[in-house]
Amino acid sequence: MAARAQISPARRAAYDVLLRVFEQDAYADRVFRTAADGLDERDRALARRLAFGAVQRVRTLDHAIETLGRRRVHRLDPPVRAALRLGAYQLGYVDGVPRYAAVNESVELVRAAGLQRAVAFTNAVLRRLADGIGPLLDSLPEGTARAAALKHSYPDWVAEVWWRDLGAQGALALMRAQNEPGELVVRLVRGEIDGEPTDVPGAWRVSRVDEKALAEGRIWPQSRGSQLAGLAVGAREGERVLDLCAAPGGKATMLAAEVVAVEVDEARARELEENVRRLGAENVRVVVADGRDLPSELTGFDRALVDAPCSGLGVLNARPDLRWRAEPLPELQRELLHAAAARVKPGGVVVYSVCTVNADEAEAVVDASGLEVDATLGDEWPAFRHATRPELLQTLPHVHGTSGFFVARLRV
Repeated sequence: MAARAQISPARRAAYDVLLRVFEQDAYADRVFRTAADGLDERDRALARRLAFGAVQRVRTLDHAIETLGRRRVHRLDPPVRAALRLGAYQLGYVDGVPRYAAVNESVELVRAAGLQRAVAFTNAVLRRLADGIGPLLDSLPEGTARAAALKHSYPDWVAEVWWRDLGAQGALALMRAQNEPGELVVRLVRGEIDGEPTDVPGAWRVSRVDEKALAEGRIWPQSRGSQLAGLAVGAREGERVLDLCAAPGGKATMLAAEVVAVEVDEARARELEENVRRLGAENVRVVVADGRDLPSELTGFDRALVDAPCSGLGVLNARPDLRWRAEPLPELQRELLHAAAARVKPGGVVVYSVCTVNADEAEAVVDASGLEVDATLGDEWPAFRHATRPELLQTLPHVHGTSGFFVARLRV
């Protein structure tokens, strides 16, 4: 009898993440923190790659499992489903993983789950995947939005939106970029940093996040696209600024002047307060309120920032399960923008930003607001001008190497 394979800590952690995300509707980043607790740096990095990659690629993985394994994925026991997805991801997308490790450890995960009756089936499917997943993935077409959605593992509607807004080549480039890890950037709050300055002032590209510097409030992990949105506000000393959707606080703590940071969720508001303290932003006051129904005394602001809730289609590489949860929120975005404009002085400024690549939540919301667009924003940041609307800003992962943000500066 052949010796049973040992299950590596990294693969066990990745398997746990897959189970929790798809069977319990948990959030991948939160589950990973628990699943990877106690792993050394090397195992943690491997577990993260396997877990997040399999979550991102699950649509394509399921297609391969069903095609080569000849069994509907939704009919499988959850442990079998998770083990096959994990094994398929390693066989199809990770160079340097020995075939026997991907197959045998996935089989042992099923055995460890107490499903002895499914061990032979799992082994057989994984061996078919080992032989056939490479040619299968290579043969998948990408000439239409729906074909590309299957090949690159996105919901059809996301692919169709990008096809519409960016054209076929732009959509494909964005799909590929959002399946790869993004650059690691932090905002330097104070002191010095071991990193590389970027084209956004205060944004530094780093090889890793210095946990000590983060705990001491000297840096804050924040993409160049996100920092660009904060800088676009143009807040100055002596002004009053309203940040309408402020948690977790990255942009609020960038702003000069007296800042009122509004957050509707009490737990997120507590997190926001803690981050404000950590970063030493004594000019920021946190208010728990619905941005659409603010206390009457919150008025007369010089500027406002509406970094609105959105589908998040610009940050899918950082949040692997978001593509399967995302939904556009244009009605909420319009309401928040109107609410902010009502609390800003005549002649004041409202900056509207969203971390998505979807014109329905970006240009369309601005156009429906009735507010005047401040075209000087594009002149201030020419490298990030919107391709067809140069008075607006748009960062794109496949073009700028950062998260996908849309930014407009409007006059009340």
